[in-house]
Amino acid sequence: MMSQRAQPSDLELAALISSKICHDIINPVGAIYNGLEILDEEDDEEAKNYALDVIRNVTEQASARLQFARFAFGAAGSAGSMIDLGTAEQISRGFLGQGKHKLVWQGAAGHMGKDKVKLLLNLVASAVSALPRGGEIEVVIRGSLDDPSFGVRCKGTGARAPLHLQEFIDGSHAGPLDTMTVQAYYTCRLAQTSRMRLAVLKDGGDIVLSARP
Repeated sequence: MMSQRAQPSDLELAALISSKICHDIINPVGAIYNGLEILDEEDDEEAKNYALDVIRNVTEQASARLQFARFAFGAAGSAGSMIDLGTAEQISRGFLGQGKHKLVWQGAAGHMGKDKVKLLLNLVASAVSALPRGGEIEVVIRGSLDDPSFGVRCKGTGARAPLHLQEFIDGSHAGPLDTMTVQAYYTCRLAQTSRMRLAVLKDGGDIVLSARP
């Protein structure tokens, strides 16, 4: 149960999530701008080719982050109440990219309730903060599509509990919300709406994020 002191108004929550999305994409967008400046100012072909490579890479990164945010936080698929799990896997892979985190996805195909899929995506995002040095994020979906359970195993050197998530699960977070804590808060709100119980477990050197009916 979350601390009542941490409960924001709907307007405050919308503002915080908007700020988080901006925070997540400002660096790649800034890198695009820097790359364009190099193209304008440099005559050296090698420098221009480097700038183009940077622009391609960070544009792909920004696009993937926005696509992920559209489903994890936004109203993507708002015409219906279900989201394709194949889409969820695809945008999760795009979100992680080719960096230090590898995704393993296990579960049946099909469509699942929107809030449950949003919860799963937020658990994937939480898993990134559980692996500051990188590693493997293993997503396992069990049960029926109507009544699933999720397990997200975080395997890697220095695996730790995701930042702030346990505080909101057990109600110990009493401070003001900000862009650093709103992810964990929103994950717990989604779990409540989906009538699922969250847990952060340690299994040997791994951290397991669990959501069960």
